[in-house]
Amino acid sequence: MDYKNQVAQAVAAVVPELDEATILSKVEVPKDSSMGDFAFPTFLLAKERHMAPNQIAAEVAEAIDASNFKQVEAAGPYVNFFLNQENFGADVLHAILENQEYGHNTDGEAGHVTIDMSSPNIAKPMSMGHLRSTVIGNSLAEISKANGYQPIKINHLGDWGTQFGKLMVAYKMWGSEAEVKADPINTLVKYYVRFHEEAKENPALDDEGRAWFKKLEDGDEEARQLWSWFREESLKEFMELYETLDIEFDSFNGEAFYNDKMDGVIDKLKEEGLLVESQGAQVVNLDKYNLNVAMIQRTDGATLYMTRDLAAAIFRKKNYNFVKSLYVVGGEQREHFMQMKAVLKEMGYEWSDDVEHIPFGLITVDGKKLSTRSGRIILLKDVLKDSVELALEQIEEKNPTLANKELVAHEVGTGAVVFHDLMNERIGNFDFKLEEVVRFEGDTGPYVQYANARAQSILRKAGNPELDLSDVVITDENVWETEKLLGDFNDVVRRAWRDREPSVIAKYALNLARTFNKYYANSKILADDGQLNARLALVTAVSQVLTESLRLLGVKAPKEM
Repeated sequence: MDYKNQVAQAVAAVVPELDEATILSKVEVPKDSSMGDFAFPTFLLAKERHMAPNQIAAEVAEAIDASNFKQVEAAGPYVNFFLNQENFGADVLHAILENQEYGHNTDGEAGHVTIDMSSPNIAKPMSMGHLRSTVIGNSLAEISKANGYQPIKINHLGDWGTQFGKLMVAYKMWGSEAEVKADPINTLVKYYVRFHEEAKENPALDDEGRAWFKKLEDGDEEARQLWSWFREESLKEFMELYETLDIEFDSFNGEAFYNDKMDGVIDKLKEEGLLVESQGAQVVNLDKYNLNVAMIQRTDGATLYMTRDLAAAIFRKKNYNFVKSLYVVGGEQREHFMQMKAVLKEMGYEWSDDVEHIPFGLITVDGKKLSTRSGRIILLKDVLKDSVELALEQIEEKNPTLANKELVAHEVGTGAVVFHDLMNERIGNFDFKLEEVVRFEGDTGPYVQYANARAQSILRKAGNPELDLSDVVITDENVWETEKLLGDFNDVVRRAWRDREPSVIAKYALNLARTFNKYYANSKILADDGQLNARLALVTAVSQVLTESLRLLGVKAPKEM
């Protein structure tokens, strides 16, 4: 059913100057379907044939055996191929309905892919800012699996660092155990914000914070106790959120896990003669990579993020033997990961080339950046709660008798937030407006979910008959764009992984939903004629592919809305 290959073979038969692989790489899909389903540009033959490309196109089009195509014609410098719609449509429907895993491939050969994602900081609530790493990482895990890899999702908790020293100082100065127990995270954040406000007037507080963190590193009992308590209370809240989003992890090994693994990194750096002293600190010089020095150890002997991330990378390679190691972390950390890869390479680890930073842009709310320090936090749990309520309001309006309204509202509301994040290109920034996100019309998750629910409704009206796959030819021209899109799904799944870009799937799902809705509006699907079975096969295929597209994004596909 690989029609692109079919086109390449047809061209190769009459263009001896180029091998089939080269031709295949040059075959395009025209933006306007009136220009054909595939097109071959003839520019690259001009030098060899000493002719104008439009003349070559006319010559090639004339020579091609067109028996497998509806039409082959020259248009300027292109040879345009029009597929036989009925054959193509039937092939696509067979491919989908005979394979519940349509769209999946085995390219990854079961290689392990570690994905560092979410990674919230202990004692801080999960804000909208954490959403991106969490849902992009989760979607990439599903996309990698669809491409034949075995993902390992790692939540590298921010459970170590000077912020804990600051928090301990704040707690000891202004805190109360009862207050923390009543509302752990919100209370701890309140202390943290107050600490930063007071430190502006009293910089000595920062020194106290650093001293308490050093106590924690040295194993002081009181410091360890406070740290353990903060971590435990935070994790409870995080787990509730992950449950709401239906996201699971394979590891919660956070920063603290690597405390006993950093000496080995420092020893290796010394062995390789890479550590140099700079103003009392230990650094690795990265001039040859045009990068700033990588800070390994501070003057007081305390380790830094870099040391810990090196230890984590080495541990993951040793334990998971990954073929790729992805870090779904904001774009502002770009230099840090470039430094980390450079240090790993200098240490002799060739697998450093398999380490990838997957950056993403910022979410702003009303055009403003979110920050814990300044107290500008929009809590993720509040956003998800509000989105579910908005979804329920719309369901009450559209379908008040719907069974399991609350469950469907949950799937639509949370799905809307996830889908909206993922339909935006990963690297771009976007502004979040809840009312626009949870609409049932427009470029939204609920719109795609609704298209799928509509497909399921058609099948229920038809009595969910058993389909006869021996006859799935549809002669109605209105169906062509939908069939073509269904045929693209394999390539879409591959491209989403190649570009590490869930938005490829989200945009595809929107396009398929729109195209199917247009077909539905212009054709009588349930008309009792000889092609009813074929049309129901198409509706089933659309629902299967929409459901799978949403699943790859971490979004549910309710059958009724």
